[in-house]
Amino acid sequence: MSAYTIDGYEVVIGLEVHAQVNCNSKLFSGTSAAFGAEPNTQVNPIDLGMPGVLPVLNEAAVDAAIKTGLALNAEVNTLSVFARKNYFYPDLPKGYQISQFELPIIGKGEMQVDLSDGATKTIGITRLHLEEDAGKSVHDIGDDNSSHVDLNRAGVPLMEIVSEPDMRSPEEAGAYVTKLRSILRFIDVCDGNMEQGSMRCDANVSVRKIGATEFGTRCEIKNLNSIRNVMRAIEFEAKRQIDVIEDGGVIDQETRLYNADKNITRTMRSKEDAHDYRYFPDPDLLPVRLTGERITNIRENMPELPDDMKQRFMDQYSLSAYDASVLTQSKTSALYYERVVAEKRDPKLSANWVTVELFGALNNLGKDLEHSPVTPQDLGELIDLIQDGTISGKIAKQVFATMLETSQSPHDIVEEQGLKQISDTGAIEQVIDDIIAQNEDNVAKYRDGNERVFGFFVGQVMKATKGQANPQVVNELLKQKLAG
Repeated sequence: MSAYTIDGYEVVIGLEVHAQVNCNSKLFSGTSAAFGAEPNTQVNPIDLGMPGVLPVLNEAAVDAAIKTGLALNAEVNTLSVFARKNYFYPDLPKGYQISQFELPIIGKGEMQVDLSDGATKTIGITRLHLEEDAGKSVHDIGDDNSSHVDLNRAGVPLMEIVSEPDMRSPEEAGAYVTKLRSILRFIDVCDGNMEQGSMRCDANVSVRKIGATEFGTRCEIKNLNSIRNVMRAIEFEAKRQIDVIEDGGVIDQETRLYNADKNITRTMRSKEDAHDYRYFPDPDLLPVRLTGERITNIRENMPELPDDMKQRFMDQYSLSAYDASVLTQSKTSALYYERVVAEKRDPKLSANWVTVELFGALNNLGKDLEHSPVTPQDLGELIDLIQDGTISGKIAKQVFATMLETSQSPHDIVEEQGLKQISDTGAIEQVIDDIIAQNEDNVAKYRDGNERVFGFFVGQVMKATKGQANPQVVNELLKQKLAG
């Protein structure tokens, strides 16, 4: 893609994505990690850091981190250490967070992202480390201006995935988060629900004059909860920093919050450096030592990844890179398509119906694919009716509209509404003869070389047959009849 610049400045972006691990229990206790329980009902003394309690590491969270590292083509470190990050969290009662610092479980990796112009870009992964999530402060309930704390989330397993500062535009950042969320969902380590907070993004943004090699002072925008907000916040923050610099000011290293309603960022606090957190190894937790056998076992049981599935769709179904990319953006859409294209249905026709007709309709309805009123089996049956000539493509769209409203099978709709395509040449020929007899002036025009009136005759035949005449038969018979 062409370079994204603003008034002679280049934007430099690095992202920190926090992904809650799909685990039944918390990172260091057996308390449920399920979402949606009543506030403060999923907390125990370990989560609260009460005197005398000892954390016990959740093995499933470790396996999820290994799996994610492998999916990101990253180094899996056989030795990693949990540390105490000393920082005041009003919603983490221990007064520190158990995280990883110098020795994370996953090291450097990389990820390919697809951009809107068809290009791809490699984004480096700096590290992935495991840590416990904080609780949640709630400020918008009651009329007494008081704040409330819900500790259900405190201690939930969290993977922090840190990118290199390789992104240079809001679009690249959006593509990165989209691809990362897709990978996490494909390997089933995180549900990627940004609205519920199980996946959150912090964006580090700086600007520099085009051609400069030194990074500018960065600001971190915290807790962005949608891909759209990631992109909007970066764009605003980049322009804000440029305005400050152009007015002779200096960018302060700080943490900022994004207001989506006003589309602005505002200062939250000055930005800390690593030494401000006074990291030290947690004395209650042993170093994590991974065996080669454990890593190999996870590698051999990895599910198919988005890039691999995209290539398979292109090879197996002869789809374009674009169609394959759209269909493999999520595991749900990929599996839906494969159920539709089963029974040797036309792969391109099936892809068009899924990506254009179905996705477009669901978008208009405000529904996701999991709640589609049209099952893949029924959409496949609709494609069968098109392929065997029972209905035309135009009638199929009419049938599809009814399927969306009623969830009926296409076969039942066609039977009930009498929508079967007319392919009987005798019946179509009679209609054509009548229309030709009624339009001798247009027949003369056609025979004098005005081929544009051919479309008029096609339209008249389709109108007379209520759109049910087989278009191929109509075209062949009309050409014969009009030729004289």
